[in-house]
Amino acid sequence: MKKLLKIGILCLLILSCKNEKQDSTGSQSDTSIPKIKFEKLHSTVLASGRLFRADSFPSQYITPRPVDVWLPENYSEERKYAVLYMHDGQMLFDSTTSWNKQEWKVDEWASQLMYDEKINDFIVIAIHNIPQIRWQDLYPEKSYGFMPDSLKVYIEKNAKGNNFSLDFKGDDYLKFLVKELKPVIDMQYAVHTDSNNTFVMGSSMGGLMSMYAISEYPNVFGGAACLSTHWPGAMPQDNNPFPEAIFSYMDANFPVAGNHKVYFDYGDRTLDKYYPQYAPRVDAVLKAKGFDEEDYRNLFFEGTDHSENSWNQRLDKPLLFLLGK
Repeated sequence: MKKLLKIGILCLLILSCKNEKQDSTGSQSDTSIPKIKFEKLHSTVLASGRLFRADSFPSQYITPRPVDVWLPENYSEERKYAVLYMHDGQMLFDSTTSWNKQEWKVDEWASQLMYDEKINDFIVIAIHNIPQIRWQDLYPEKSYGFMPDSLKVYIEKNAKGNNFSLDFKGDDYLKFLVKELKPVIDMQYAVHTDSNNTFVMGSSMGGLMSMYAISEYPNVFGGAACLSTHWPGAMPQDNNPFPEAIFSYMDANFPVAGNHKVYFDYGDRTLDKYYPQYAPRVDAVLKAKGFDEEDYRNLFFEGTDHSENSWNQRLDKPLLFLLGK
């Protein structure tokens, strides 16, 4: 076990490339919300819509980073739009600027589905990751508390020995999203501010964080989409203690059915090949919370891998599920 955990910590280096529910954004007045300038990006290759960026969104909780706002072609201040918050924002719109030359094709799918009047109008808030601390930002922090103390000792010892930080920032990341970013978006754009029109989406570690967001702030987010959710938490290995800690957290904290829509999916190639084994556990958690086919999906996409080129082939599924008319 000790050897496996040590290997797991080493693999984390690669993967990095109050228990009360937080129900609201707080009682901020408009005068206390900073005015953030989002500059239009003229060089970004888009199929449709317009993209604006704050290069270094200020935060007292996490390391400042770029945040993009995508507006549909027909965006008007005279209307109200739902809001979709997405992680790994630099991977969503333009393959010419992403590290692997792939993208989610968010603008293509969103524009087509809105044009076809299949989904409600919405805008996208794309939060960039910082590769060196992505794992610390996106790991569901409180789930670590469900790890047996005896295993924490070995994990923390091995992390220290490998100069790997276990300085979890998942709670602070959500505070940034809910207490700093959302109030700015609500003030500066023509959007609905209620939970029925506020959604969160991500893949891999971003899938875990989307699950965590709806668990920690169920009155803020009305829906979450978690593509290729990285249930192993770290790199997959035998006797990995992270998945059970994550599921134990969900058993205790995931919201009960009635006011939320939740979407999960997974493939079976590259990193996704480790995910099918967790599907029954995911189903068990959600069914115990009262979810059924009306408000819950856990879909398998045979032959798909862990990449933007797989996610962009099925992005219509979670968009239709969360935002469909």
